[in-house]
Amino acid sequence: KDLHLPVAVPEVPSSPRHEFPADWSIKTRLLFTSSQPFTWAEHLKAHEEAQGFAQHCRATETNLPQSIQEPKLSTELRCAFQQSLVYWLHPSLPWLQLFPRIGADRRIAGKASPWSQDEALQQVLMSDWSVSFTSLYNLLKAKLCPYFYVCTYQFTVLFRAAGLAGSDVITAVISPTTRGLREAMRNEGIEFSLPLVEESRTRKQKNSEVNLEAEVANSLEVGDSTGDGEEPAPSDDDDESFSWLEEMGVQDKVKKPGAISIKLRKEKHEVQMDHKPESLALVKGTNTFTLLNFLINCKSLVAVAGPQAGLPPTLLSPVAFRGGTMQTLKARSINAKARVHLAYEDVFSLEIVGPVMPHSLHSLATLLRSAQRGAFSAVLYTHEPTAVFNTHVGNASPALNKETICKGLPTCGLHPKTLDQLSQCPVLGKSSIRFLELKDYAYTWKS
Repeated sequence: KDLHLPVAVPEVPSSPRHEFPADWSIKTRLLFTSSQPFTWAEHLKAHEEAQGFAQHCRATETNLPQSIQEPKLSTELRCAFQQSLVYWLHPSLPWLQLFPRIGADRRIAGKASPWSQDEALQQVLMSDWSVSFTSLYNLLKAKLCPYFYVCTYQFTVLFRAAGLAGSDVITAVISPTTRGLREAMRNEGIEFSLPLVEESRTRKQKNSEVNLEAEVANSLEVGDSTGDGEEPAPSDDDDESFSWLEEMGVQDKVKKPGAISIKLRKEKHEVQMDHKPESLALVKGTNTFTLLNFLINCKSLVAVAGPQAGLPPTLLSPVAFRGGTMQTLKARSINAKARVHLAYEDVFSLEIVGPVMPHSLHSLATLLRSAQRGAFSAVLYTHEPTAVFNTHVGNASPALNKETICKGLPTCGLHPKTLDQLSQCPVLGKSSIRFLELKDYAYTWKS
Protein backbone atom coordinates (compact mmCIF):
# COMPACT_ATOMS: atom_id res chain seq x y z
CA LYS A 1 0.00 0.00 0.00
CA ASP A 2 1.04 3.61 -0.52
CA LEU A 3 2.25 5.54 2.47
CA HIS A 4 0.96 9.09 2.05
CA LEU A 5 1.98 11.99 4.23
CA PRO A 6 -1.32 12.87 5.88
CA VAL A 7 -0.88 16.66 5.97
CA ALA A 8 0.15 19.21 3.39
CA VAL A 9 3.76 20.22 3.99
CA PRO A 10 4.65 23.93 3.58
CA GLU A 11 7.09 24.63 0.78
CA VAL A 12 9.72 26.76 2.55
CA PRO A 13 11.96 24.87 4.99
CA SER A 14 14.41 26.41 7.45
CA SER A 15 18.14 26.37 6.80
CA PRO A 16 19.92 23.19 8.05
CA ARG A 17 20.88 23.34 11.74
CA HIS A 18 22.37 20.92 14.26
CA GLU A 19 19.39 21.58 16.55
CA PHE A 20 15.74 22.45 15.95
CA PRO A 21 13.97 25.11 18.05
CA ALA A 22 11.89 24.31 21.13
CA ASP A 23 8.24 23.68 20.29
CA TRP A 24 6.04 24.35 23.34
CA SER A 25 2.86 23.05 21.71
CA ILE A 26 1.55 19.60 22.70
CA LYS A 27 1.58 17.11 19.84
CA THR A 28 -1.15 14.49 19.57
CA ARG A 29 0.74 12.27 17.10
CA LEU A 30 4.19 11.93 15.49
CA LEU A 31 4.85 9.94 12.33
CA PHE A 32 8.54 9.29 11.67
CA THR A 33 9.62 7.80 8.32
CA SER A 34 13.05 6.46 7.39
CA SER A 35 14.86 4.30 4.85
CA GLN A 36 16.21 2.31 7.84
CA PRO A 37 13.83 -0.09 9.67
CA PHE A 38 12.41 0.65 13.13
CA THR A 39 12.42 -2.99 14.24
CA TRP A 40 14.62 -2.01 17.21
CA ALA A 41 11.58 -0.19 18.69
CA GLU A 42 9.39 -3.33 18.67
CA HIS A 43 8.76 -5.95 21.37
CA LEU A 44 10.93 -4.61 24.15
CA LYS A 45 12.05 -7.30 26.59
CA ALA A 46 10.69 -7.18 30.15
CA HIS A 47 14.03 -6.12 31.62
CA GLU A 48 14.46 -3.37 28.95
CA GLU A 49 11.04 -1.94 29.77
CA ALA A 50 11.76 -2.09 33.51
CA GLN A 51 15.18 -0.49 33.00
CA GLY A 52 13.59 2.30 30.93
CA PHE A 53 11.09 3.09 33.72
CA ALA A 54 13.90 3.06 36.32
CA GLN A 55 16.04 5.38 34.15
CA HIS A 56 13.13 7.79 33.86
CA CYS A 57 12.41 7.84 37.61
CA ARG A 58 16.10 8.34 38.41
CA ALA A 59 16.58 10.89 35.59
CA THR A 60 19.45 8.81 34.21
CA GLU A 61 21.37 10.62 31.47
CA THR A 62 21.80 8.43 28.39
CA ASN A 63 24.33 9.53 25.77
CA LEU A 64 24.24 7.37 22.63
CA PRO A 65 26.98 7.27 19.99
CA GLN A 66 26.39 9.30 16.81
CA SER A 67 25.52 6.17 14.85
CA ILE A 68 24.45 2.73 16.11
CA GLN A 69 25.41 -0.02 13.67
CA GLU A 70 23.01 -2.68 15.00
CA PRO A 71 20.12 -0.80 16.69
CA LYS A 72 18.13 -4.00 17.33
CA LEU A 73 20.99 -5.39 19.42
CA SER A 74 21.47 -2.16 21.40
CA THR A 75 19.90 -2.65 24.85
CA GLU A 76 20.98 0.89 25.75
CA LEU A 77 18.96 2.32 22.82
CA ARG A 78 15.84 0.27 23.61
CA CYS A 79 15.92 1.23 27.31
CA ALA A 80 16.38 4.90 26.40
CA PHE A 81 13.44 4.62 23.98
CA GLN A 82 11.18 3.34 26.78
CA GLN A 83 12.49 6.13 29.03
CA SER A 84 11.55 8.80 26.45
CA LEU A 85 7.93 7.56 26.20
CA VAL A 86 7.08 8.13 29.88
CA TYR A 87 4.88 11.00 31.11
CA TRP A 88 2.77 11.72 34.21
CA LEU A 89 -0.97 12.37 34.34
CA HIS A 90 -3.72 13.34 36.79
CA PRO A 91 -6.52 12.36 37.13
CA SER A 92 -6.13 8.81 35.81
CA LEU A 93 -9.39 7.21 34.68
CA PRO A 94 -8.41 4.29 32.40
CA TRP A 95 -11.73 4.21 30.52
CA LEU A 96 -11.48 7.92 29.57
CA GLN A 97 -8.97 9.56 27.23
CA LEU A 98 -8.06 12.66 29.24
CA PHE A 99 -6.17 14.53 26.53
CA PRO A 100 -7.06 16.61 24.60
CA ARG A 101 -9.85 18.20 26.66
CA ILE A 102 -10.82 21.06 24.34
CA GLY A 103 -13.42 19.73 21.88
CA ALA A 104 -13.46 16.28 23.54
CA ASP A 105 -17.19 16.16 24.37
CA ARG A 106 -18.09 13.83 21.51
CA ARG A 107 -15.27 11.42 22.37
CA ILE A 108 -16.17 11.30 26.08
CA ALA A 109 -19.96 11.17 25.54
CA GLY A 110 -21.50 7.86 26.54
CA LYS A 111 -18.59 6.87 28.83
CA ALA A 112 -19.33 6.16 32.50
CA SER A 113 -19.03 9.29 34.69
CA PRO A 114 -20.41 8.47 38.16
CA TRP A 115 -19.34 11.90 39.48
CA SER A 116 -21.50 13.95 37.05
CA GLN A 117 -24.60 13.80 39.33
CA ASP A 118 -22.80 13.27 42.65
CA GLU A 119 -21.65 16.52 44.31
CA ALA A 120 -19.82 14.76 47.14
CA LEU A 121 -17.79 12.73 44.63
CA GLN A 122 -17.04 15.88 42.61
CA GLN A 123 -15.67 17.56 45.76
CA VAL A 124 -13.42 14.56 46.49
CA LEU A 125 -12.08 14.63 42.89
CA MET A 126 -11.45 18.40 43.04
CA SER A 127 -9.80 18.18 46.46
CA ASP A 128 -7.46 15.46 45.18
CA TRP A 129 -6.79 17.51 42.03
CA SER A 130 -5.92 20.62 44.08
CA VAL A 131 -3.32 18.63 46.05
CA SER A 132 -1.73 17.38 42.77
CA PHE A 133 -1.79 20.86 41.19
CA THR A 134 -0.15 22.44 44.28
CA SER A 135 2.46 19.65 44.35
CA LEU A 136 3.39 20.40 40.72
CA TYR A 137 3.68 24.13 41.38
CA ASN A 138 5.94 23.51 44.41
CA LEU A 139 8.17 21.23 42.31
CA LEU A 140 8.29 23.90 39.58
CA LYS A 141 9.23 26.61 42.09
CA ALA A 142 12.03 24.41 43.44
CA LYS A 143 13.17 23.76 39.81
CA LEU A 144 12.55 20.02 40.29
CA CYS A 145 9.88 20.10 37.55
CA PRO A 146 10.72 22.06 34.37
CA TYR A 147 7.15 22.75 33.22
CA PHE A 148 3.63 21.33 33.27
CA TYR A 149 0.26 21.80 31.58
CA VAL A 150 -3.22 22.31 33.03
CA CYS A 151 -5.75 21.26 30.37
CA THR A 152 -9.32 22.41 31.01
CA TYR A 153 -12.32 21.90 28.73
CA GLN A 154 -12.07 25.58 27.62
CA PHE A 155 -8.40 26.61 27.84
CA THR A 156 -4.88 25.31 28.54
CA VAL A 157 -2.27 26.76 30.92
CA LEU A 158 1.47 26.13 30.53
CA PHE A 159 3.55 26.79 33.68
CA ARG A 160 7.33 27.07 33.07
CA ALA A 161 10.14 27.22 35.64
CA ALA A 162 12.46 30.23 35.85
CA GLY A 163 15.26 29.79 33.31
CA LEU A 164 13.10 28.24 30.58
CA ALA A 165 11.97 29.94 27.34
CA GLY A 166 14.35 32.87 27.94
CA SER A 167 12.65 34.09 31.13
CA ASP A 168 14.37 34.65 34.49
CA VAL A 169 11.13 34.16 36.46
CA ILE A 170 8.35 31.55 36.60
CA THR A 171 5.86 32.15 33.77
CA ALA A 172 2.36 30.89 32.99
CA VAL A 173 0.73 31.30 29.58
CA ILE A 174 -3.02 30.79 29.15
CA SER A 175 -4.76 30.19 25.82
CA PRO A 176 -7.37 30.76 24.61
CA THR A 177 -8.91 33.29 27.03
CA THR A 178 -12.23 35.13 27.10
CA ARG A 179 -13.17 38.58 28.36
CA GLY A 180 -14.95 36.93 31.31
CA LEU A 181 -11.83 34.97 32.36
CA ARG A 182 -9.58 38.03 31.99
CA GLU A 183 -12.00 40.14 34.03
CA ALA A 184 -12.11 37.47 36.77
CA MET A 185 -8.28 37.38 36.86
CA ARG A 186 -8.12 41.18 37.18
CA ASN A 187 -10.66 41.08 40.00
CA GLU A 188 -8.41 38.60 41.84
CA GLY A 189 -5.49 41.01 41.52
CA ILE A 190 -3.58 38.87 39.00
CA GLU A 191 -1.34 41.06 36.87
CA PHE A 192 -1.07 39.76 33.31
CA SER A 193 -0.26 40.98 29.81
CA LEU A 194 -1.51 40.12 26.32
CA PRO A 195 1.81 39.84 24.39
CA LEU A 196 0.30 39.40 20.91
CA VAL A 197 -2.11 42.33 21.35
CA GLU A 198 0.73 44.56 22.58
CA GLU A 199 2.97 43.42 19.73
CA SER A 200 0.22 44.22 17.20
CA ARG A 201 -0.37 47.64 18.78
CA THR A 202 3.37 48.46 18.68
CA ARG A 203 3.54 47.40 15.02
CA LYS A 204 0.54 49.58 14.10
CA GLN A 205 2.03 52.52 15.98
CA LYS A 206 5.34 52.17 14.12
CA ASN A 207 3.53 51.89 10.79
CA SER A 208 1.43 54.99 11.52
CA GLU A 209 4.60 56.93 12.50
CA VAL A 210 6.28 55.88 9.24
CA ASN A 211 3.17 56.84 7.26
CA LEU A 212 2.97 60.21 9.05
CA GLU A 213 6.61 60.97 8.28
CA ALA A 214 6.01 60.04 4.63
CA GLU A 215 2.91 62.28 4.48
CA VAL A 216 4.75 65.24 6.00
CA ALA A 217 7.68 64.78 3.62
CA ASN A 218 5.27 64.50 0.71
CA SER A 219 3.28 67.60 1.68
CA LEU A 220 6.48 69.64 2.07
CA GLU A 221 7.53 68.62 -1.41
CA VAL A 222 4.16 69.55 -2.88
CA GLY A 223 4.06 72.74 -0.83
CA ASP A 224 0.54 72.14 0.47
CA SER A 225 0.13 70.67 3.91
CA THR A 226 -3.70 70.80 3.89
CA GLY A 227 -4.35 68.12 1.27
CA ASP A 228 -7.27 65.73 1.61
CA GLY A 229 -6.50 62.50 3.39
CA GLU A 230 -8.05 59.81 5.51
CA GLU A 231 -9.32 60.77 8.91
CA PRO A 232 -6.98 59.65 11.67
CA ALA A 233 -8.28 56.93 13.93
CA PRO A 234 -9.55 58.30 17.24
CA SER A 235 -7.07 57.98 20.05
CA ASP A 236 -7.70 55.96 23.18
CA ASP A 237 -8.15 59.15 25.16
CA ASP A 238 -11.35 60.43 23.55
CA ASP A 239 -11.47 63.63 25.63
CA GLU A 240 -8.12 64.75 24.23
CA SER A 241 -9.34 64.07 20.69
CA PHE A 242 -11.91 66.85 21.11
CA SER A 243 -9.74 69.40 22.93
CA TRP A 244 -9.09 71.32 19.70
CA LEU A 245 -12.86 72.02 19.40
CA GLU A 246 -12.73 73.92 22.68
CA GLU A 247 -9.95 76.11 21.32
CA MET A 248 -12.23 77.04 18.41
CA GLY A 249 -15.18 77.62 20.78
CA VAL A 250 -17.49 75.17 19.00
CA GLN A 251 -17.34 72.28 21.45
CA ASP A 252 -21.04 72.59 22.34
CA LYS A 253 -22.16 72.29 18.72
CA VAL A 254 -20.40 68.96 18.10
CA LYS A 255 -21.81 65.80 19.64
CA LYS A 256 -19.13 63.90 21.52
CA PRO A 257 -19.32 60.10 21.80
CA GLY A 258 -20.79 59.27 25.21
CA ALA A 259 -18.89 57.33 27.83
CA ILE A 260 -21.18 54.34 27.25
CA SER A 261 -20.49 54.21 23.49
CA ILE A 262 -16.73 54.51 24.11
CA LYS A 263 -16.95 51.63 26.63
CA LEU A 264 -19.01 49.52 24.21
CA ARG A 265 -16.46 50.06 21.45
CA LYS A 266 -13.60 48.93 23.72
CA GLU A 267 -15.61 45.93 24.94
CA LYS A 268 -16.38 44.91 21.35
CA HIS A 269 -12.63 44.91 20.61
CA GLU A 270 -11.97 42.78 23.73
CA VAL A 271 -14.68 40.24 22.84
CA GLN A 272 -13.50 40.02 19.19
CA MET A 273 -10.22 38.37 20.25
CA ASP A 274 -11.90 35.83 22.57
CA HIS A 275 -11.02 32.18 21.77
CA LYS A 276 -8.34 33.37 19.29
CA PRO A 277 -4.54 32.98 19.58
CA GLU A 278 -4.33 36.77 20.18
CA SER A 279 -6.13 36.24 23.50
CA LEU A 280 -2.98 34.55 24.95
CA ALA A 281 -2.41 35.87 28.49
CA LEU A 282 1.00 35.92 30.18
CA VAL A 283 1.43 35.81 33.97
CA LYS A 284 4.89 36.24 35.55
CA GLY A 285 6.69 35.75 38.84
CA THR A 286 4.72 35.81 42.11
CA ASN A 287 1.49 36.41 40.17
CA THR A 288 1.69 32.74 39.09
CA PHE A 289 1.05 31.73 42.72
CA THR A 290 -2.04 33.98 42.79
CA LEU A 291 -3.06 32.30 39.51
CA LEU A 292 -2.69 28.87 41.15
CA ASN A 293 -5.12 29.85 43.93
CA PHE A 294 -7.46 31.48 41.43
CA LEU A 295 -7.60 28.31 39.30
CA ILE A 296 -8.16 26.06 42.34
CA ASN A 297 -11.18 28.18 43.33
CA CYS A 298 -12.39 29.06 39.80
CA LYS A 299 -15.90 27.66 39.29
CA SER A 300 -15.70 27.87 35.48
CA LEU A 301 -12.63 25.57 35.49
CA VAL A 302 -14.90 22.51 35.45
CA ALA A 303 -17.86 21.99 33.13
CA VAL A 304 -21.25 22.01 34.89
CA ALA A 305 -23.06 20.26 32.02
CA GLY A 306 -22.24 17.92 29.15
CA PRO A 307 -19.97 14.83 29.02
CA GLN A 308 -17.12 16.60 30.92
CA ALA A 309 -19.37 17.79 33.79
CA GLY A 310 -17.61 17.55 37.17
CA LEU A 311 -14.36 16.21 35.65
CA PRO A 312 -11.26 18.06 36.97
CA PRO A 313 -8.75 19.44 34.40
CA THR A 314 -5.97 17.18 33.14
CA LEU A 315 -2.49 17.76 34.59
CA LEU A 316 0.42 16.73 32.31
CA SER A 317 4.00 16.66 33.55
CA PRO A 318 7.41 15.32 32.44
CA VAL A 319 8.21 14.28 36.04
CA ALA A 320 6.50 12.51 38.95
CA PHE A 321 4.25 14.50 41.28
CA ARG A 322 1.87 13.77 44.14
CA GLY A 323 -1.19 11.94 42.81
CA GLY A 324 0.34 11.65 39.32
CA THR A 325 0.08 8.35 37.42
CA MET A 326 2.89 7.08 35.19
CA GLN A 327 1.74 6.71 31.57
CA THR A 328 3.55 5.87 28.33
CA LEU A 329 3.06 7.17 24.82
CA LYS A 330 1.89 4.46 22.41
CA ALA A 331 4.47 3.46 19.80
CA ARG A 332 4.14 1.14 16.80
CA SER A 333 6.26 0.56 13.73
CA ILE A 334 4.75 0.24 10.25
CA ASN A 335 6.37 -1.15 7.11
CA ALA A 336 4.92 0.07 3.82
CA LYS A 337 5.62 0.73 0.18
CA ALA A 338 5.83 4.30 -1.10
CA ARG A 339 5.72 5.35 -4.72
CA VAL A 340 8.99 7.04 -5.69
CA HIS A 341 8.92 8.21 -9.33
CA LEU A 342 7.69 5.09 -11.19
CA ALA A 343 8.78 2.43 -8.73
CA TYR A 344 7.82 1.35 -5.22
CA GLU A 345 10.37 1.47 -2.41
CA ASP A 346 10.31 0.17 1.14
CA VAL A 347 9.54 2.91 3.65
CA PHE A 348 9.67 2.29 7.39
CA SER A 349 7.56 4.30 9.80
CA LEU A 350 7.30 4.76 13.54
CA GLU A 351 4.08 6.21 14.93
CA ILE A 352 3.94 7.80 18.40
CA VAL A 353 0.48 8.61 19.79
CA GLY A 354 -0.47 10.50 22.95
CA PRO A 355 0.21 13.90 24.52
CA VAL A 356 3.77 14.42 23.22
CA MET A 357 5.32 17.19 25.31
CA PRO A 358 8.34 19.30 24.22
CA HIS A 359 10.93 17.22 26.09
CA SER A 360 9.61 13.96 24.55
CA LEU A 361 9.82 15.35 21.02
CA HIS A 362 13.45 16.35 21.59
CA SER A 363 14.53 13.09 23.26
CA LEU A 364 12.82 10.96 20.58
CA ALA A 365 14.48 12.98 17.79
CA THR A 366 17.87 12.57 19.54
CA LEU A 367 17.40 8.78 19.80
CA LEU A 368 16.33 8.46 16.17
CA ARG A 369 19.28 10.58 15.10
CA SER A 370 21.58 7.78 16.34
CA ALA A 371 19.38 4.79 15.46
CA GLN A 372 18.47 5.90 11.91
CA ARG A 373 22.01 6.95 10.96
CA GLY A 374 21.38 10.66 10.86
CA ALA A 375 18.39 10.63 8.48
CA PHE A 376 14.62 10.63 9.03
CA SER A 377 11.57 12.80 8.43
CA ALA A 378 8.59 13.38 10.69
CA VAL A 379 5.08 14.78 10.38
CA LEU A 380 3.96 16.40 13.64
CA TYR A 381 0.28 16.79 14.57
CA THR A 382 -0.26 19.77 16.89
CA HIS A 383 -3.06 20.27 19.42
CA GLU A 384 -3.90 23.64 17.83
CA PRO A 385 -4.92 25.64 20.95
CA THR A 386 -1.36 25.12 22.27
CA ALA A 387 0.54 26.29 19.15
CA VAL A 388 0.48 29.89 20.45
CA PHE A 389 2.63 28.83 23.44
CA ASN A 390 5.61 29.38 21.10
CA THR A 391 5.13 33.16 21.46
CA HIS A 392 8.28 34.87 22.80
CA VAL A 393 7.59 36.04 26.37
CA GLY A 394 11.12 36.17 27.83
CA ASN A 395 12.40 39.13 29.79
CA ALA A 396 15.75 37.91 31.09
CA SER A 397 17.85 40.84 32.25
CA PRO A 398 21.04 41.32 30.17
CA ALA A 399 22.96 41.51 33.46
CA LEU A 400 21.96 37.94 34.32
CA ASN A 401 24.01 35.31 32.56
CA LYS A 402 22.70 31.93 31.45
CA GLU A 403 24.42 30.09 34.33
CA THR A 404 22.66 32.29 36.92
CA ILE A 405 19.22 31.88 35.35
CA CYS A 406 19.51 28.13 34.81
CA LYS A 407 21.09 27.43 38.22
CA GLY A 408 19.28 24.50 39.84
CA LEU A 409 17.54 23.40 36.62
CA PRO A 410 19.92 20.46 35.96
CA THR A 411 18.07 18.56 38.74
CA CYS A 412 14.66 19.01 37.01
CA GLY A 413 14.77 15.55 35.40
CA LEU A 414 15.59 16.47 31.78
CA HIS A 415 18.64 15.55 29.69
CA PRO A 416 21.11 18.50 29.59
CA LYS A 417 20.73 18.84 25.79
CA THR A 418 16.93 18.91 26.08
CA LEU A 419 17.19 21.45 28.89
CA ASP A 420 19.48 23.59 26.76
CA GLN A 421 16.94 23.54 23.92
CA LEU A 422 14.01 24.48 26.20
CA SER A 423 16.04 27.30 27.79
CA GLN A 424 16.25 29.15 24.46
CA CYS A 425 13.85 32.00 23.62
CA PRO A 426 10.90 30.70 21.54
CA VAL A 427 11.21 31.64 17.86
CA LEU A 428 8.17 30.00 16.25
CA GLY A 429 5.64 32.71 17.24
CA LYS A 430 2.01 31.64 16.86
CA SER A 431 2.95 28.61 14.73
CA SER A 432 4.48 25.23 15.58
CA ILE A 433 6.71 22.70 13.81
CA ARG A 434 4.60 20.62 11.39
CA PHE A 435 7.39 18.84 9.53
CA LEU A 436 10.88 17.92 10.75
CA GLU A 437 13.61 16.39 8.63
CA LEU A 438 17.08 15.16 9.52
CA LYS A 439 19.57 14.69 6.70
CA ASP A 440 23.30 14.10 7.26
CA TYR A 441 22.75 14.87 10.96
CA ALA A 442 21.36 18.38 10.20
CA TYR A 443 17.76 19.40 10.87
CA THR A 444 15.38 21.39 8.69
CA TRP A 445 11.79 22.11 9.72
CA LYS A 446 8.62 23.69 8.41
CA SER A 447 5.96 25.41 10.46
